[in-house]
Amino acid sequence: MRLATTRVLAGLIALAAPATSAAAGDYYAGKSIDLLIGAPPGGGYDIYARALARHYGRHIPGQPIIVAKNMPGAASARAAGFISTLAPKDGTAIAALMPGGVVGPLLDEKAETLFDPTKVLYLGTANNGTRICVSRKDSKIKTFDDALTQKAVFGGVSTSDSTRGYGYMHKKTSGAKYDVVSGYSGTAEIALAMERGELDGVCGWDWASFKSQRPDWIRDHQANLLLQVGLEPNEELTRMGVPSVFKYITNEDDRKVVELIISQQVFQRSYIAPPGLPAEQLDTLRSAFDATMRDQDFLHDAETIRIDIAPLPGAKVQELVQKIYAAPKDVVARARQAINP
Repeated sequence: MRLATTRVLAGLIALAAPATSAAAGDYYAGKSIDLLIGAPPGGGYDIYARALARHYGRHIPGQPIIVAKNMPGAASARAAGFISTLAPKDGTAIAALMPGGVVGPLLDEKAETLFDPTKVLYLGTANNGTRICVSRKDSKIKTFDDALTQKAVFGGVSTSDSTRGYGYMHKKTSGAKYDVVSGYSGTAEIALAMERGELDGVCGWDWASFKSQRPDWIRDHQANLLLQVGLEPNEELTRMGVPSVFKYITNEDDRKVVELIISQQVFQRSYIAPPGLPAEQLDTLRSAFDATMRDQDFLHDAETIRIDIAPLPGAKVQELVQKIYAAPKDVVARARQAINP
């Protein structure tokens, strides 16, 4: 009897799996999914999101078309706000989100709250990142030690963007002497300003994005890599002799602040779905995201365009965001001060 029951259950499971897959395939067949990119065209987040869009649909039953659309603003909070409030909650709208958009409501008390980062549903992240401070080759700032003793001008984007926040963070915790000039549209525009001699450098630029956007600067030795910023050392940058941010942190309270701020890099390139998305669609989109991150065609594409892939599944990202928002209030208060003028 037990053997017969086991066989019956096994048969039911075998029948249920293709039925579920078929149902998901019927749901998405003939449909498209809007992928809103919370960053301007040409930058690292745009490059990553469009690479995902080229492969993601193949792994969703029914193979919907992924339509990538840029919706920059408020360090991705504009796109996340649209996803949270106006976008359909049926699995046909998702967004690519900067980590600054996730931690912005926590670390910037003046930021306009366009969405609740703890309520959106995370599909996964394509990589965990290391950020850098970099200067143009002919700048007087050749090393980060130079930035501690000489006046300079570094570029930034907007509130909640890493280029602005990290720029101030290093000033407050390491004593850097540069001035931060914000208002640039993205790292692509900052790079052009550096080439014009308008800026000496920038902090908070993602290392993978830097390599993808400006490979010629590395190849032709047109940049000084001043600092690497991450919870753990980046092997590639360490081999190149780039010092860690923690070399310049001498105060334990400052170290806690820096650790909280840069913990967002663990989910460097997150993709989200709306709150209230049915569990079936969420499971489908998360499973497809994980499959895309393992897809050899996608990985070859990523290698060709020089982007690093080090993914985390959506459930893990969801857990990390909850932990960051549970940080001690005194550390959060100091972190807020560190990333603002």
